[in-house]
Amino acid sequence: MAYSNLQIFTVELIGTFILVVFATGSIVYDAEFFDGQLGIPFAAVAPFVALLIGVYSFGKISLAHFNPAVTIGYYITGHITKIQILYYFAAEIIGALLGSLFVLKVIGEKANLGANAPNYDFSLSLIFPVEVLASALLMGVIFYVVYTKGLRGFSGVAIGGIVGLDILFLAFISGASMNPARALAPALLSGTLSDLWLYWTAPFVGTIIVAFLFRGKFQAQRTSNYE
Repeated sequence: MAYSNLQIFTVELIGTFILVVFATGSIVYDAEFFDGQLGIPFAAVAPFVALLIGVYSFGKISLAHFNPAVTIGYYITGHITKIQILYYFAAEIIGALLGSLFVLKVIGEKANLGANAPNYDFSLSLIFPVEVLASALLMGVIFYVVYTKGLRGFSGVAIGGIVGLDILFLAFISGASMNPARALAPALLSGTLSDLWLYWTAPFVGTIIVAFLFRGKFQAQRTSNYE
């Protein structure tokens, strides 16, 4: 079944909203009520749960991007058209902003609304490639499950799981955003924009590299399906 761009826009907005509320809201909740004692493990589990909800609820409609860097990856592999990029980007950014507004009004405003921040105890020459790696791992898992089985079965667990693992093991270096929309919304609303350049460059680098690696596989798969 083919879905309209409006349907795609709607579910991407809702899915990104859920993701940002969980991913950033968990950080703010921890800061507001536990003085940050729950830490990175709590921040890793929350987006895992959000992506379980998003992938299984909306995957068949929009492929559950919820992330502009993932959208560009899907464009490179031929899953979406150039005009659809606009629908995805608009939905993801609006959904993320609404998510951060929800966090601000309902949970609190501490921890810069959950804005991503790299750890400058490490050099930028490490921070940037770590963020590229985190994003590449996410895109790789997404493409693997789409290529092998589509967004069915354990796909939500796999996609949510790699996000959680990236955060658990890499956030202490790069912030492990992997998602320009998720990074943008809390940064804008909290006025902490100095690190935003990192999260609007490195994730795209990571997903683009992986998309070119998978492009031939998807082209061959589509050709075999038509034979």
